[in-house]
Amino acid sequence: MKKAIIYIFPIFLYLLASVVSCYGQERTGSLGYNAVLQHQPAKSRTVKKTTATTLPFFEDFTGYGLFPDNTKWVENQVYINNTMCVSPVSRGVATFDALNAQGTPWDPYSNSDFRYADSLTSQPIDLSGHTPADSVYLSFFYQPQGLGFYPLAADSFILFMRVRYGDWLPVWKMPGSALQPFTQVMIPITDTLYFYNQFQFRFVNIAALNYADAIWNLDYIRMDVGRNMYDTLVNDIGFSSNPTFLLNDYTSMPYRQFLANPTAERALTYKDSIHNNYTTPQSITYGFTASDEGTGTVLQTNVTNTTILNADAIQEATNNAYTTTVPSPGANSKVVFKNTHYIQATSTTGSAGNDTIVKEQVFDNYLAYDDGTAEQSYYLNLFPSLPGKIAIEQHLNTPDTMQGMSIYFGRMAPPSAYKTFSIVVYSEIAGINGAVADNLLYTQDPCYPGYGEVINDFWTYKFDTPLPLPAGTFYAGVLMPAESGSDSLYFGLDLNRIGSNHAYYNVLSSWNTSLVHGAIMMRPLLGQKVTSSNISDAIPVPADSWQVYPNPTTNNINISLQENNTVMYIISDMQGRTIKNGTTSSDSEIDIISLQPGMYLINITCNGVTGTPKKIIKL
Repeated sequence: MKKAIIYIFPIFLYLLASVVSCYGQERTGSLGYNAVLQHQPAKSRTVKKTTATTLPFFEDFTGYGLFPDNTKWVENQVYINNTMCVSPVSRGVATFDALNAQGTPWDPYSNSDFRYADSLTSQPIDLSGHTPADSVYLSFFYQPQGLGFYPLAADSFILFMRVRYGDWLPVWKMPGSALQPFTQVMIPITDTLYFYNQFQFRFVNIAALNYADAIWNLDYIRMDVGRNMYDTLVNDIGFSSNPTFLLNDYTSMPYRQFLANPTAERALTYKDSIHNNYTTPQSITYGFTASDEGTGTVLQTNVTNTTILNADAIQEATNNAYTTTVPSPGANSKVVFKNTHYIQATSTTGSAGNDTIVKEQVFDNYLAYDDGTAEQSYYLNLFPSLPGKIAIEQHLNTPDTMQGMSIYFGRMAPPSAYKTFSIVVYSEIAGINGAVADNLLYTQDPCYPGYGEVINDFWTYKFDTPLPLPAGTFYAGVLMPAESGSDSLYFGLDLNRIGSNHAYYNVLSSWNTSLVHGAIMMRPLLGQKVTSSNISDAIPVPADSWQVYPNPTTNNINISLQENNTVMYIISDMQGRTIKNGTTSSDSEIDIISLQPGMYLINITCNGVTGTPKKIIKL
């Protein structure tokens, strides 16, 4: 087998960051859901049934869709992306985790039972005209962990093939392990039971079904006749990473802020990575063009560069930045520059799809260091009697008004909907950049977390009073109060952002520079008024407006309401797993005889407003 060549430096950085984040009070955790998939329309998950295709079969998952190509695959359970992998064969991989096509856990109640999770099955392939003498091989590249969490030994990755009688036979299996470079596997197809007109193959991962912490990435699948065990050459040249942003530090900012100091905000170069999968050096020409999507104005005419790519290597491709801009269409208007990066046509065994990447540079009403996708969750190891604070350093080139904040939350247990926090804005924080004390400018509370219900999967909080800010530095973040459950909220962490994350944390009454690699996904909202994700901003039912009795209890409980409304209730265990739910009205009995003795949480929702949870004890 041949192992794909990989950058050592990014791997080292990632592993180092993973180790460092285990020290101090910072922690990283797995994603409990995939918000990007949750908001895809149902029709995008529709599987297209086709007549049996013929050889050759090829798939490198290049494209912009989030689901597999339904002309080649019969399920939509895996996640097609270029953010969960490290140095793929070419841009685009299929990621297997423990989340279904809707981006939620296959089994939210089980985190220790290892079972089949995601599946990727080929459309039927007609092999009836072939025999074992044709030397048919199936090859693919796989990688454990990627930028997620590594699969345990029990979190296996398995390849099945379907025989003519309908049975699926396992032909290859790999136990889980820590991060490795993409490795190629060669599978000969020799049994005559496979040579019929409805042959299929299937990749499956085994995982605990409550988390996205057993990541496998799959790339560059080839099946054809006339191959042998040494036919490992890919002979393809393609992009292997997403291009960097036009901006030097931020990934997005308001266009007015950019125009106030474009020289400082603009990156000097645009970079991406090109993978030469040939075993010999290759000469290539690459380049890019750019235009403003709103007006069609050409920002950069065709610019090309020529270079020699080393054999079996990933090399950085650099283009000088353009300085052309367009006039602002309005103080609060959204502006989008479209950058098209390309490699001039090469002789490949793959598709030309990995030779071109379109990258949008968005200027909108927020400041962002992240690219909009989370690979892990970030949280703090809090003390029971002390608050926890996170502050992200931001800067303005011209005075502006902060209208609110958007936050990407990771799911957690006990459910974070039971937790309250405050959004805080400072002009200075003690011990950072020479400041001697915190200078608090604004507090928005109470706030409750929400999940992926709006554009970009961030939950938006509108400030009660807009906050004017001068040009210069400010810090925006969150405060999690003491006695809030002794555990932190989970926040999205974008691991594709290399370098400083501009984050500081405070769990022992002093601020510390974050040592975790990646960008914590909190975005200040500037300029125009914003709309909250939840009309009530999750303001709870007043704590004294409902009661639960008797408590402790043996058989039944009752909910007492000030008004005789119908409410939805959820009873969960102390790990956040839903045990019982339904609807009830004031003083109606809820049967809990089947619950095991112990402590539980109950909460209600009335007219879209969620209350404060209460503990109940089952005797």
